[in-house]
Amino acid sequence: VTGNLTPEARAVWEVIFAKYAAPGMCNPDDPEPCTSGTPTQAQIDNDHRTLAQRQHDALVVIGRIALMSGELGSLNGLPVSIIIRTTLQDLESRAGVGTTGGGTVMPIKDVIRMAGHAHHWLAVFDKSTGQALDLFRARRTASPAQRIMLIARDGGCTKPGCTVPAYGAQVHHALQDWNDGGNTNVNELALACGPDNRLVNKDGGWTTTINDQGDAEWHPPP
Repeated sequence: VTGNLTPEARAVWEVIFAKYAAPGMCNPDDPEPCTSGTPTQAQIDNDHRTLAQRQHDALVVIGRIALMSGELGSLNGLPVSIIIRTTLQDLESRAGVGTTGGGTVMPIKDVIRMAGHAHHWLAVFDKSTGQALDLFRARRTASPAQRIMLIARDGGCTKPGCTVPAYGAQVHHALQDWNDGGNTNVNELALACGPDNRLVNKDGGWTTTINDQGDAEWHPPP
């Protein structure tokens, strides 16, 4: 990534990098990376990363600190968190990939490592049967647990051709609208971006259904 910073942005990041991108800091190759305090002389001597690599690793740690702080507010009803989808089979074999709610694909070894942090959510599916959470009509809005599973399952807006990732999508009653008696169950919900969600109405607009595989299908106006 290349670009230009304003003087204010440079002032902010130069002091942060002076701390977190110093030799020996935030080194993912260390068994116990130093992310606070002062690195040992051995950590400094064994750090063979370039400045750009140290700055990259510093950004990861700084982002993790921000996520752990709880000060980032919420995003579509959930605390700002990394949500990753993978399968039980991939976890057990330590092969394959995981996919975040923003569409980032990462090796399973990184998924396993990140799952150890409390500020991330790991949604695990069975490749053959899948997994669902039910809430029925106790409430109209999806629970946080359901949102996590929808983000992990759908990966983004389910309308064909839409590229909005899951982090930017809303929960849509795809099988039957809530006002018409629809249930707030994961197997009756789907993700939709705001504009596409508003396209669905019973007065000649788009309609949605759930097929036998549990996927949302979008039907244009007649």
